[in-house]
Amino acid sequence: MRITLENGIPAAAASDRTEWPGLIVIAGPTATGKSRQALLLAQRLGSPLLNADSRQVYREFDIGTAKPTPAEQALWPHELIDIVDPCHTYTVAEFQQAAQARIAEAHRQGQTPILVGGTGLYIQSVTAGLGIPAVPPQPQLRRQLETWPPEIRYAWLQQLDPVAAQHIHPHDAVRTLRALEIVYTTGKPASSLRRAHPPHYPILILGLRCPMPRLEQRIARRTAEMMERGWIEEVKTLRERYGPDLPLLQTLGYAEIGAYLEGRIPEAELQPLIVRRTRQFAKRQMTWFRAMLGIQKGHAYGTLSGRGRCVALWLDCEAEDLPEQIWKQVKAWMAAPTTVETSPAAAEHRLFDP
Repeated sequence: MRITLENGIPAAAASDRTEWPGLIVIAGPTATGKSRQALLLAQRLGSPLLNADSRQVYREFDIGTAKPTPAEQALWPHELIDIVDPCHTYTVAEFQQAAQARIAEAHRQGQTPILVGGTGLYIQSVTAGLGIPAVPPQPQLRRQLETWPPEIRYAWLQQLDPVAAQHIHPHDAVRTLRALEIVYTTGKPASSLRRAHPPHYPILILGLRCPMPRLEQRIARRTAEMMERGWIEEVKTLRERYGPDLPLLQTLGYAEIGAYLEGRIPEAELQPLIVRRTRQFAKRQMTWFRAMLGIQKGHAYGTLSGRGRCVALWLDCEAEDLPEQIWKQVKAWMAAPTTVETSPAAAEHRLFDP
């Protein structure tokens, strides 16, 4: 089937603005090259490119968050990046509101936005329309919680909200503090307060992955590159500017470098430690995305999402023709019918097989 594009949108889809243009999500664990593939696709479609990484929203945290470089950002506008100061607590609810507003604006302009990142809760807040508890930050409570050792905070969260703790890395001080804030403020676990209101537009979720041994090699290479780019100097500067107790400085990679700067980790052990903990984090991300996408293998499943269809599939992040594979899936998805009459179980189809 030949597909004609109108401003990057297949003509068949462009004629039905009540359902289209929809949303494309590029997700997956760290170090799978999501940002690169999203950039290529955004340039090809002429689409807004929206960040869904919980640390890239912060200014000054650049190298250690694998934020797109200035050169990459000059190639195409990257949105929802560098939007808050490091001392501000940016909540999932704030992200959801910002992302939904930008998606709605893109739809009014006839564009199909692309959401890219590895923060599962950020992505799910948009694709599932999660009802995020409207709990503003509690500075006094937060200061008290910050006096506790990180491992005690996380253990307490496991007791109070085991469901939330399951999806938060033990070293993620920012999200641990936020989950505890919600429990103490509302008296209820954050996980019990989320009610989904799925959006009424079609969604295509492309998950990038590769076997763990290869992913670990990619993590090791990227960590070495970050060190060469000056990650340790970045951490030194941030510690001098904001103090070593800044919650963001307790997150993956930054915490280990902080411990090295304080003489608690030998230089020879620093990089291997970051690689090991990043690998553990990637495994947790894979668990999250498998559950969120509802796919265990390389197949695609269509599931009902309001009036539209949500289709999700995995692709090998190291495939030589990955950009073309992604483009093939996007074209097929855009040309497909935008509503389904079958049950979710019957919605699996072969159109999107990689």
